[in-house]
Amino acid sequence: MQNTESQGGPGISLREATESAAPVRIFHRVLDWMTSERFQLLNITDRIQGVVRRSGIREGLVHIQSLHTTTALLINEWQAALLEDIKRVLEELVVRDRPWRHNDPAFSDCDRGNADAHLRGMLLGQSLCLQVRNAAVLLGAWQSIILAELDGPRTRQVAVQVLGL
Repeated sequence: MQNTESQGGPGISLREATESAAPVRIFHRVLDWMTSERFQLLNITDRIQGVVRRSGIREGLVHIQSLHTTTALLINEWQAALLEDIKRVLEELVVRDRPWRHNDPAFSDCDRGNADAHLRGMLLGQSLCLQVRNAAVLLGAWQSIILAELDGPRTRQVAVQVLGL
């Protein structure tokens, strides 16, 4: 049995340690979308895959971050009935016409009446970190990267950063 601890650290072979010593590269882009509805789900998988391909990075991570508090990012199946179910669940969890303080001029200077969008975004989250393998985002057979517009229509931006070798 080979003692890898003395060669590259606990449980790391000399070959693995040498490969990991290669300089990590970083590539980033900001992508724009124009949404057309107040509550809309967009499949952004192909554009994210395109950024990863253009990065030249074959192995690493891709970090995707919405630059807005009233959008969200999620991974799920891109199937029409399921997309409607996702919208329905979010509409039932965070009802739009409740007396939210964010929408009340006595408590907030926001004139958009979009507290529901902020709260839905908070539940879903604004970032994802995924693996890059063989110059592509590693996704399961039915997985897609989805941008949820929660307060449109508006121009939206998503920052994409690819790190790796």
